Amino acid sequence: MSFSAKRSHYGLRRAGLVLLWATLLLAVAMLINVLGIRMAGSIENWQQWLAVHASHFLAWRLLLYAGTVWGWIWMRRRVLAREPEASTRQRLRRAELLAIVAVSALEISQFVQAG
Repeated sequence: MSFSAKRSHYGLRRAGLVLLWATLLLAVAMLINVLGIRMAGSIENWQQWLAVHASHFLAWRLLLYAGTVWGWIWMRRRVLAREPEASTRQRLRRAELLAIVAVSALEISQFVQAG
């Protein structure tokens, strides 16, 4: 098996794992919602419960963001030590900017939906 064939196989395997994780995450989210609706008695009661506890979910998300930032800083130092080129720094900056835009868009949409 040639190097390019191995690399292609690795890429397909990795894409399959990402797809599997995304599917599992979606299935767990659906299961949690179905269980919540059943426990609350109706969709309206479930939505009301979610609205009442929105501040708890915000605190949870902020903790997750803080953990992600800590992990990113740790990873960034390692990558820059291994690849000190300017192009690496530029790629990391681009990824950081896109992550900030994505998280900001998510949180702004949550804020706007809450009214």
